[in-house]
Amino acid sequence: MYKYIAEAWKRPKDGYLGEALRQMAIKWRRGPSIVRVRRPSRLDRARQLGYKAKQGFVVVRVRVRKGGARKPRPRSGRRQKAMGVVKYTRAVGLKEIAEGRAAKKYPNLRVLNSYWLWEDGQHAWFEVIMVDESHPAAASPKREIGRDRCRTGR
Repeated sequence: MYKYIAEAWKRPKDGYLGEALRQMAIKWRRGPSIVRVRRPSRLDRARQLGYKAKQGFVVVRVRVRKGGARKPRPRSGRRQKAMGVVKYTRAVGLKEIAEGRAAKKYPNLRVLNSYWLWEDGQHAWFEVIMVDESHPAAASPKREIGRDRCRTGR
């Protein structure tokens, strides 16, 4: 089953998945930028990255604005020749920004990993897998959560 899910996600904008995600993105745009979802949209990718369907694992969908960084234009004082307002690139990637925002919203959870979900002209959506390390089901002695793969947001 996971093979067929992965095959559909290789070129999502071309197949049947693209039209369904376009319709979902219309709803996602109207909603909040950080939303907890019941189950991952890309089950194959989530499982590859460490997601387990049990208590203590949380999936969060995060919307991030695409494009370069914006810097406020100087309003008063001396106006320099090159204002330094446009053509700024972000210091980190969109995926990392999404992980940091999810970690800030849910401070009791730890970011395990994340994956790309969809993008349009303005926004990119990522699903972030988070783990409650204090939950006995998630932090069982049999399965130690890969601490080298976990990331913490600031």
